[in-house]
Amino acid sequence: GGGGGAAKPKEGGKAKEGGKAKAAGGGGPTKGAGKKENASEKGIEYTKAGNLPKWYEQVIVKSEMIEFYDISGCYILRPWSFSIWEAIKDFLDAKIKTIGVTNCYFPMFVSEAKLQAEKDHIEDFAPEVAWVTKSGDGDLNEPIAIRPTSETIMYPAFRSWIHSHRDLPIKLNQWCNVVRWEFKHPTPFLRTREFLWQEGHTAHATKEEADVEVLQILEFYAAVYEELLAVPVIKGRKTEKEKFAGGDYTTTVEAFIPAAGRAIQGATSHGLGQNFGKMFRIEFEGADGKKAIPWQNSWGLTTRTLGVMVMVHGDDKGLVLPPRVAPLQAVIVPITMKDVDEGAQLKTCGEIAAALREAGVRVHVDDRSNYNPGWKYSYWELKGVPLRLELGPKDMAKQQIRVVRRDTNDKEDVPLSILPQKAALLLVQMQHEMLARARQTRDSYVAQALTWEDFMAKIGAGNLVLTPYCNEKEFEELVKKRSKEEALAAAGEEAEDDRAAISLAVKTLCIPYEAPPLPDGTPCFISGKPAVCWTLWGRSY
Repeated sequence: GGGGGAAKPKEGGKAKEGGKAKAAGGGGPTKGAGKKENASEKGIEYTKAGNLPKWYEQVIVKSEMIEFYDISGCYILRPWSFSIWEAIKDFLDAKIKTIGVTNCYFPMFVSEAKLQAEKDHIEDFAPEVAWVTKSGDGDLNEPIAIRPTSETIMYPAFRSWIHSHRDLPIKLNQWCNVVRWEFKHPTPFLRTREFLWQEGHTAHATKEEADVEVLQILEFYAAVYEELLAVPVIKGRKTEKEKFAGGDYTTTVEAFIPAAGRAIQGATSHGLGQNFGKMFRIEFEGADGKKAIPWQNSWGLTTRTLGVMVMVHGDDKGLVLPPRVAPLQAVIVPITMKDVDEGAQLKTCGEIAAALREAGVRVHVDDRSNYNPGWKYSYWELKGVPLRLELGPKDMAKQQIRVVRRDTNDKEDVPLSILPQKAALLLVQMQHEMLARARQTRDSYVAQALTWEDFMAKIGAGNLVLTPYCNEKEFEELVKKRSKEEALAAAGEEAEDDRAAISLAVKTLCIPYEAPPLPDGTPCFISGKPAVCWTLWGRSY
C-alpha cells in the first residue's frame, strides 16, 4: 500500500496559525466560532478551520451520511456512508482471502467466566463492557457480556478444533458489530459505543508464520487508507504501554488530521504470541510428536475509516469523496432555460449516462424539476460527488458538456464523443492527486525534536513529533502527565474534563518502521538515557 512511512521529516514542522489556542484547553473552539457570514441553513454554516467539531457534525448530517439516534454514542449509518463501508469491505475481504482467510460468525454474547480468562486483556476492556442482566421481567442467572472484541469468544472453539499440526493454520475473520460503552463524549465514526468492523483471528504452528501474517495484514490496512480513501498513513509498532492488552506486540497504521493537529489510530494488527493459547489451554501435537501451543494473531479495522476520510478531505462546501469509494462518481445536471426542448435535453442526458455506465462510471441524472441548477450544484458538492457534468442548450448545440472537479473546482468543456474515456481518466487522476496532496500536507506536519522544550513547542503548533526515545514505560507516563500539565498551565486552566473526547496529553503513536538512522549514543529527549529508537508522538483522537 505505497510507502506509508514517515519519510525523513523536516527539521521545522509546520507552525499552525491559531494552533496553540486550539491545542491548549483541549475543549476546542467556542460555540459560535467559525460561523460563516450569511450561510444558508441548507449548507455548511461553519468553516473547517474555524470550528472543526461543528463543521464535522454538519458535514456528516447534511451530506446524509449519518442520522442521530436517541441512545448516546449510537448512530444511523445512511446509504451514503454505508455504501462507502461496503466498498471498503469488498476491497479488504478480497485481500484477506488471497492469504487463505475465510469468513465465519460467532455469537455476540460472552459469559463472565470466559471474558475474564485473560487477566490483562479484560482489565483493559472492563470499564467499557456492556452487560445484559434481565430477560423480560426476570433477572438472568448470571449476567452476559456483549462482545467488545471476540478473542475470549472464539478461542474456546479453537481449543476444540486444534489437536494436530495438520489442523493449522486456522485463519478466520468475521464482519460484525462490537459494543464498547465508553465514558468519553462520542463522535460519530471516530468514537462510538457500537461500531462495525472486521476482526481476524488466526492460529499458526510457528512464530515466524504468525509474524509474517501480522505485517501482511498491516499492508492491507495501509492499502485501504491509501489506495481507497486517499489518506496517507504511517506504519509502525506500538510501545508496550499502548499495545493490545494480553498480546505480545501491536502494529498500527496511524493517520493524521491536519485541521485538528491530531493523529488517529487507523487500524491495528496484533501478534498475540502464545498468551491466549495458554489461558484457553489450546495445544497441538507437532510434527515431532511433541505438544506445543499455537501462535495467534488478531487484527481489526472499523467504520472509523469513514470519519478519517471525511476529516482529511472535506472542505468548507462539504464532503470530498475519493472516486474509488464514492457511491456516485458523476452527476449530470441539465441546465434548463426558456425555449429549450426539455424532452430532447433529458434524452441526451440519458444517453450520456448510459455511455458513462458502460465505461464503468457510477452516474446519476439529477432531473428534479423543483430545484434550480445552482441549488443542485450545492447539494452534490455537499455530498462530495467527484465530477459534476453540466449540460445546457449551448453545450447541446456544440455536442459537448462542462465537467467540474469537486476537489479542485477545475472546469473543462469535453466533447461528448470522448466523454466516457475522459471521465474515467479524470477519476483515476483525481484519486491519485488527492493522496499526493494529503501526503504532502501530512509530511509538512511531521517534525523532529531532540529536547523537551523543542518537543512541546512543535506539539503546540499541531505537529506529529519524532524523537529519540529510551522506550521505557515510566517515561511515557511522564510525557503524558507533563505535556498535559504544561498545556493546562499555558491555557490558565486547572483541570481537564474527564469526559472530553480529546485530551491535551501527548502519547506515543508508534515506533515507525521507516525512520531516519539513530546515531549511537543519542540521548532520549525525556530521560537523557541512551535512545534505542525513534518514536512518533502526538495528541490523538
